[in-house]
Amino acid sequence: MPATQKMTSFNNTTMTQATYIKAYYRDADALKRGLEHLKANGVEILDVLTPFPVHGLDRILGYRRSWIGRVGFIAGAVGAITGFYFQTWIFTKSYPLNIGGKPFLSVPSFVPVTFELSVLFAAFAMVIAFLIRSKLSPGQAPIIHNERITDDLFMVLAGAGVNPTEATLADLIGFFKDSGAEGILVKDDLNTAKNY
Repeated sequence: MPATQKMTSFNNTTMTQATYIKAYYRDADALKRGLEHLKANGVEILDVLTPFPVHGLDRILGYRRSWIGRVGFIAGAVGAITGFYFQTWIFTKSYPLNIGGKPFLSVPSFVPVTFELSVLFAAFAMVIAFLIRSKLSPGQAPIIHNERITDDLFMVLAGAGVNPTEATLADLIGFFKDSGAEGILVKDDLNTAKNY
């Protein structure tokens, strides 16, 4: 039985493992052409890893606009309201002071603190939202597919399904070769790997 179809037994139950294909490209243009070819042939793209942002990649992959900006706007509005209300409460109710004859509710003097709290709330909320969206947490082990991805290599991670047949794998590998991939690696959940 081929390595990609290997079955394991655990407590008298048969477990199947998903198979993944990693394809490597040398430049961004080849990557975009390859992704368009793969999408046209119905290949399931799980992720694309690049050493730098590639313009137009989100459109090719069909990603929607990020919601992190909305989180920042809402948190900034909450911060501005909090800062303005807190200053209003302090200078009119809690501890009113007559400073130079100006009124207790002096809105122009509240602007710097209101602005700074809106920026502070927005920044913290956006960082937290990014960490949650990216599934990053302290102590989480990184998945390193290939160290050259941070340098000069572009990688497409595609799903081949659960226990694919050799014909299915051959079709997918053919799609990747036609798309211009320079290196292809087939890997399953048990870390069994084959180079093509």
